[in-house]
Amino acid sequence: MTEPSKVIHVRNVGHEISEPDLLQLFQPFGVINKLVMLRAKNQALLQLQDLPSAVSAMQFYANVQPSIRGRNVYVQFSSHQELTTMEQSTQGRVDEPNRILLVTIHHMLYPITVEVLHQVFSPHGYVEKIVTFQKSAGFQALIQFQLRQSAVAARNSLQGRNIYDGCCQLDIQFSNLEELQVNYNNERSRDFTNPSLPSEQKGRPSQPGYGDAGGMCTLQVNGAATHIWISTGGFSLAIHTCISEMNNAAAIAAAFGGGLPPGISGTNDRCTVLASNLNPDRIDEDKLFNLFSLYGNIVRIKLLRNKPDHALVQMGDGFQAELAVHFLKGATLFGKRLEVNFSKHPNITMGAETHEYLNSNLNRFNRNAAKNYRYCCSPTKMIHLSTLPQDVTEDEIISHLEEHGSIVNTKVFELNGKKQALVMFENEEQATEALVCKHATTLADSMIRISFSQLQTI
Repeated sequence: MTEPSKVIHVRNVGHEISEPDLLQLFQPFGVINKLVMLRAKNQALLQLQDLPSAVSAMQFYANVQPSIRGRNVYVQFSSHQELTTMEQSTQGRVDEPNRILLVTIHHMLYPITVEVLHQVFSPHGYVEKIVTFQKSAGFQALIQFQLRQSAVAARNSLQGRNIYDGCCQLDIQFSNLEELQVNYNNERSRDFTNPSLPSEQKGRPSQPGYGDAGGMCTLQVNGAATHIWISTGGFSLAIHTCISEMNNAAAIAAAFGGGLPPGISGTNDRCTVLASNLNPDRIDEDKLFNLFSLYGNIVRIKLLRNKPDHALVQMGDGFQAELAVHFLKGATLFGKRLEVNFSKHPNITMGAETHEYLNSNLNRFNRNAAKNYRYCCSPTKMIHLSTLPQDVTEDEIISHLEEHGSIVNTKVFELNGKKQALVMFENEEQATEALVCKHATTLADSMIRISFSQLQTI
């Protein structure tokens, strides 16, 4: 069996499949640093930024057949641990370094302006000119640096990165142009060396020599202003909007490999769900939190005292509520088959019997939201344990969990210096019980985190 690697080997890559197609298939799992197309062999080699990202991709596609343009492709870990410059130059496309970059934006869900591009690229050197336009490949931009080495540094650092979380991915090539001609300074083109240029006259394309800017696609997000920030510790961009409720289903689609799971519409706006047929002797608010927080942040939970087998759960937004209904309906917990449906109540009012979780640091989606969306699934027999003590043993893990059912197999391993484990139970109900009872409990002075794994075997 091939050892896990940052490099993924893709087979059955037909000539109709392009580099952006492959980038879209794998970019939800992390940053893609390198991509080599082996056209003569109908294959490709793709290197993600780190090993956990590659492992996440392989875990996902172990259960979902990846397909591009109606053609099944087959993925496995490569025997290469790293793609070297030699492999890229002898097997893949090589761009001649130039101070002008051609940038294509894939999965563009938010407006990209000259100002946005300047914020992204200027940390790597002085940007002289930017021109944006719309072509058949999508939204593109030409970015001219003062120095060639600045363009090379920008490409090496930004290739495959997302401008916003889960979307607007950068596909960067060197242009063969020698100099950009900029006629107007506006939101679509800018000459930073000549600030006195006029703005574009209404109705005229800004740069007819580069593309039809008049057809440029824009997106208005409920009238909200959208801003970006760049962290000083590295390339990290995030969305800030002036509205608290924004339908983000389209952006989240990227986390599921380019499309939503079957049965998920992404249009639900009801945040509160009703869970019924609970076991009132064993259930409580914290156990419900542990289960429902797999699918989104929890705001409040209320057990209905007049109906002890019913509870209301208010999720962070309608998309998260829809995921919970979809994946938990029919799940078995404490000997009961759960019914999970949307509630007629838009929210849960505060009261003596209401438990507040809005500010809980156990909410999983406060950080790495796209990663957590990728792991959403119905309950499985296998659970994944993280934040374990570094010296934990399999026996200690088994002792911590065995009261909840028959453990079939376990595996303790290390990723990026952090101890983790997989535990397989005899059935889904036992694994679900272990998760709701032992998530966020302490094992040898460490608070452990538990989620379902989509792996079939250990």
